[in-house]
Amino acid sequence: MTARSSFAIDVPASVLARARAGDQAAFEQIYRWFERPVFTLALRMCGSRSEADEVLQETMLKLWSGIGGFRGENGSPFWGWLRQVAVNEALMRLRRERRLAQELDGIAIDDLAEDDAAPPAAAADAALLQRALGELPAATRSVLWLYHGEGYTHEEIAAAMQRSTSFSKSQLARGTRRLRMLLQVPEPIGSTPACKKEQAHA
Repeated sequence: MTARSSFAIDVPASVLARARAGDQAAFEQIYRWFERPVFTLALRMCGSRSEADEVLQETMLKLWSGIGGFRGENGSPFWGWLRQVAVNEALMRLRRERRLAQELDGIAIDDLAEDDAAPPAAAADAALLQRALGELPAATRSVLWLYHGEGYTHEEIAAAMQRSTSFSKSQLARGTRRLRMLLQVPEPIGSTPACKKEQAHA
């Protein structure tokens, strides 16, 4: 599944040029465009509105100080660059509070079958989804949102979290099943590890 990121906003080259030159109005326009995507990503990954606010502010400070260095090399869009800044800020906050480190150290790569199906339809309710995500460990929650919400590949998630692709796949499977349980949505037929193993030996 390839999600369309909420960050996927085409910023006119003229606005970028003005912002790089220090134009306050241009920067404020970019801020208004990306305030909600950055906040939502931070909220899903960090789990609280206060932390999301802090990630938003840190991301925008990084934007203000670093936009002059954005060159769009190899055709990379501005929104992709800014999204990575926001992801890095959220992960840095989790690492700084040792929440991510403790969880990563305690997680073993198990034999869960891959489960990259979209989250259940009930997750369309933003408040319900946020409550369910809040019950998950930060590492699992981050993998789920980056994969389903932002369209990251397992390779990109592994690089951002400094883990292996197997870790990303395992956490996605673990988190998707847990999310279905929290939202009280039945497992799709044939999606459990036991079913997958039976099918493999059929």
